[in-house]
Order: sequence, then structure tokens, then C-alpha cells
Amino acid sequence: MDIHEYQAKEILAKYGVPIPRGGLAYSAEQAAYRAREIGGSVWVVKAQVHTGGRGKAGGVKVVTSEDAVEAAAEAMLGRRLVTPQTGPQGKGVYRLYIEGGVAIGHEFYLGFVLDRGEQRVAVVASREGGIDIEEIAAERPDSLIRHCVEPAVGMQAFQAREIAFALGLPAGTIAEATQVILRCYRAFRDKDATMLEINPLVLTADNRLLALDAKMSFDDNALFRHPDISELRDKSQEDPRETQAADRGLSYVGLDGDVGCIVNGAGLAMATMDMIKLAGGEPANFLDIGGGATPERVAKAFRLVTQDRNVKVVLVNIFAGINRCDWVAQGVVKAVEIAGLDRPLVVRLAGTHVEEGRRIIAESGLSVIAATTLAEAAQRSVEAARRQQRA
Repeated sequence: MDIHEYQAKEILAKYGVPIPRGGLAYSAEQAAYRAREIGGSVWVVKAQVHTGGRGKAGGVKVVTSEDAVEAAAEAMLGRRLVTPQTGPQGKGVYRLYIEGGVAIGHEFYLGFVLDRGEQRVAVVASREGGIDIEEIAAERPDSLIRHCVEPAVGMQAFQAREIAFALGLPAGTIAEATQVILRCYRAFRDKDATMLEINPLVLTADNRLLALDAKMSFDDNALFRHPDISELRDKSQEDPRETQAADRGLSYVGLDGDVGCIVNGAGLAMATMDMIKLAGGEPANFLDIGGGATPERVAKAFRLVTQDRNVKVVLVNIFAGINRCDWVAQGVVKAVEIAGLDRPLVVRLAGTHVEEGRRIIAESGLSVIAATTLAEAAQRSVEAARRQQRA
């Protein structure tokens, strides 16, 4: 789960990471009021959206008067911010963060990420931070500073000091930088984060360190341990299809193709998408109904997939172990009876109670394209999608 910049900063501030003074605004008038509260003569108006690249897309404005704060807020609120990370649909801007301006001496990059391959927390830092960090990482990967943290002992002070020295900070700021790095790690560890990024971490003109921007992502499977983090969820920033699925206890990832997939198990989902691609098609989603799915759960999944108008054909691919093919079949029949079926349906069932499942589908009167293997199901789905495209 992702959270907004201001929420990440609030978490970091509780761990003692220094941040600039700021305030939240939901209207242009409130933005100007926040600027007066903060004081000073320079402010930064930031769109609060779950994406990077805001600065280049017009989602961050530096202004020098309260009237300019209000004008910038008026221009941002209600628009959809399109960045290279959002896709053409962009993200809606419904709240702003107003922050006091800072005299920047130098910008750095500091990131923590859960490296699943290494089974460690990886710390990545760079002497050059800011909006061009992606280009720096792509063009000069050797310039990045990398450290791995042994989870059994946690991050040690000497590791943080090594990073601070590698960043080339002035000698008088090494101790402060060491504490900032350690506090970031504690926030990352304590909250079960999967990513924490400060970009830029700035050294001000008067030699203070400040987290000028921050992002945090969290492990969904650990949110039950952190109700304070769960409350920060902003559904307006999520794919509505994925939100609906999550609210119903389903695992769903929206994609750009036209073959809707209902499967059980992440491994089978990946294999199904691979076979669709091999057959020349494109999956429209990744929907895992999990093990032991009831007919009601299958019906919810079916309705969710068919709500996507880009879906030209629905492929139900079930390899039942804990699950039961007859339950899946009952769910499909139930969903079609309620919502109707206006596009081809391909069903491949295998495993527990497969004969009963096939009998239910066959006697339902539904127009179903039956398949016995995954390859056959994928091929027939792609062919049906192409016929729909030509129709």
C-alpha cells in the first residue's frame, strides 16, 4: 500500500527525521491560509498523488506570494496529473501539501527497499538527488552507494556512517546524517515498509539536513499489525478495479489486454498469462480467487472481470486442489444468471470434482467454449477475442 508524501513525512518526523514545516490543504483558500501559518516568503505547493515525476508534470510549484500559492492550488486541484508512472489516465489531485521554502545547498538521494532476492533490506544512496535520479541510476549505476542490512542484527551505526561519508557530506554533519539514516531504517523496519525513499535529502545553506520529499510503501500482508498505517489508505489513488477486488478479499491486478482471467493461485495466474501471450493475445487482468473459493466468491470475481469493457472474452482456468471445480462451476453459472453473458466464455477445469464441475457447466445451458488443457484454453481465448474485435 502506498501513502502520500505528507503522510510519509509525518511518520518520519515521529522517528526524529527533520522535515520542513508544512500543512495540508483541500482548497485554494485553505492553501493560502496554510502559507500564512507557515510564514516566510517562499512556499512550495505540492500535489498529493501516488506517483513519482510530479515536478516535471507540473505537480510541484515554487511560489513567492500568498496570491501565487492560491493560484497554483487553484490550477492543481481537481485536475488529473499525468506522469510517466501513471499512464495516460493520470491520477486525480484532491489534496495539496503546502511547505515552506528551503535554501538548498546540495541534494542527495536516500532509499530503503526490501530486496527479496537478497532477503535483506537494501540501502541505496547517491550524491546526486532530485528529479533526475532515474537518469542517474540508468546512466551511471556505479555512482550509487549500496549497502545491505542483515535482518537478524538490524542496521548498525558504522553502516550508516559509511553511507554518510560516501555521500561526501561535510565533517560537521556526519553525526547528524548517521542519525537520520538510522532513524529512517527504524521507521522502515517498525512499520513493515517495503520501500522508503527520500528524494531529495537536502543539505541546506546553513548545513542542516532535511527530508524535502518522501515516499513510503507497505506490505499489505502486514497491515493487520499497523491499523495506524491502514487508516492512511487513499482509495481515490488506486485502480478502482483493484480497490473493488481488495474490498471483496480478491487479488486483482489490472492490465491492458482483452482476455479476462479468473484463476486460482498466483502461479497458475502467471502461467495463464504466459500462455495467453504465447498464443498471441494480451491478458486484461490477473485475478486470483485463491483456494477454497465458494460459489459466491467465484460469482464476485466473474462480475468484477466482466465490468471491464476492455475484456472481450473471459477465461476461467481452475486447477483444483483445495478448491473444488463444482464450486467454481456453480459460481460461474450463478454470476451469468444474475448479470448475463455478453461475450465469449472459455472454461478449463481440472482437479477435485472436475466431472461434477463440467456437468454443471454442460447442463447450465450456457454457451461455453470448453478446453481440457491450459494451452488449448489460451489459444481458444485469443481466437475468441480476435473474433470479438472484428465483429
